[in-house]
Amino acid sequence: MNRRVVITGMGVVTSVGVGLDSFWQGIKSGKSGINMIERVDVSEMPTKVGAEIKDFDPNNFMDKKEVKRTDRFSQFALAATKMAMEHSKIDLDKIEKERMGVIIGTGIGGIETTLAQYNVFLEKGPSRVSPFLVPMMIPNMASGLVAIKYGAKGFNECTVTACATSTNSIGDAFKAIQRDDADIMITGGSEAPITGLTLAGFCSSKAMTTNHDPASASRPFDIERDGFVLGEGAGVVILEELEHALNRGADIIAEVVGYGCTNDAYHITSPSEGGEGAARCMTRAIKDAGITPQEVGYINAHGTSTNAGDKCETSAIKTVFGDYAYKLLVSSTKSMTGHLLGATGAVEAIITAEALKEGFAPPTMNLNTPDPECDLNYVANEGISVDLKYALTNSFGFGGHNATLVLKAYK
Repeated sequence: MNRRVVITGMGVVTSVGVGLDSFWQGIKSGKSGINMIERVDVSEMPTKVGAEIKDFDPNNFMDKKEVKRTDRFSQFALAATKMAMEHSKIDLDKIEKERMGVIIGTGIGGIETTLAQYNVFLEKGPSRVSPFLVPMMIPNMASGLVAIKYGAKGFNECTVTACATSTNSIGDAFKAIQRDDADIMITGGSEAPITGLTLAGFCSSKAMTTNHDPASASRPFDIERDGFVLGEGAGVVILEELEHALNRGADIIAEVVGYGCTNDAYHITSPSEGGEGAARCMTRAIKDAGITPQEVGYINAHGTSTNAGDKCETSAIKTVFGDYAYKLLVSSTKSMTGHLLGATGAVEAIITAEALKEGFAPPTMNLNTPDPECDLNYVANEGISVDLKYALTNSFGFGGHNATLVLKAYK
């Protein structure tokens, strides 16, 4: 029999809020974390807005030496992990650290450091490049640093599957505990992609919004949507085997019960027609959970505010749920957080866990004129109090990657 896996701690760093309480209250109230980009010069770019974190100070979470030797994405990960570990109340002196592992993914990794050191290389020569360049830029370093900090000597890896990254991370961590490779997993994702080069690349691909009004720039499922809003931040959850958690008197937030992972095998950036790959992914997750589609009450959609993406996800939900799709509550919280790429799945898993715990479906903001092809109940502009037992959270990434988690309310 598979071992049961529960969530016992959560930490989050986003533009909506740093820390679980402020973040969740912001999501519930429909607070937007989208603002004008200030970290880089966007004067010559068609996109001017992003979900940039204005109030993050890494010195609140690590010492000054560590700050100098870590990229921004690793700083986010360490901060989110610190808050998640404190939330879980794990006593590190009373656990078997060989049975505690880490999977923290990222879509891009230390690109800010890479660009800064490349400029040093060009302007001052190879001898002036930092000896910390490689450990600061490589994607697996967030996972490595967290393991070092907390003495996690067990299962450890870094998932890189574009925008599906941290949903895959949590799913893989769930399976590691389920198959008895670990008792505790620190898992999630982190991303710090707001650089001139990254923005220029996304702008060139025509994937990002050109709406210069932060309040309405991200509008999933709305007929006026014109692309996603780039965000930054991290989400980390602590997964535990159920008996392990109960034996130490942990407060259990929600249970992870299903995981699906597929690929479209179709196109490098576009979703497969009709969301075929996404539909298979949701179906696998539901089957893995051992439930019927009609038992799901809420879906936290990938919902990026792109034309093709929102239509394909809507179509995929209809394929999986049939007529019942119209009874589901579906929302895209990217309307508030923006799109955090490799961190987005973990942040949305945290939202989904809170939704189950509190019985509240968060809103899709800025949904004023629904696209006729996006005709489900997207909880437009105001959240709904509702009793929920099971919920899905979807993440889909460039390269055709699809990942879905099924969470269950823990009573």
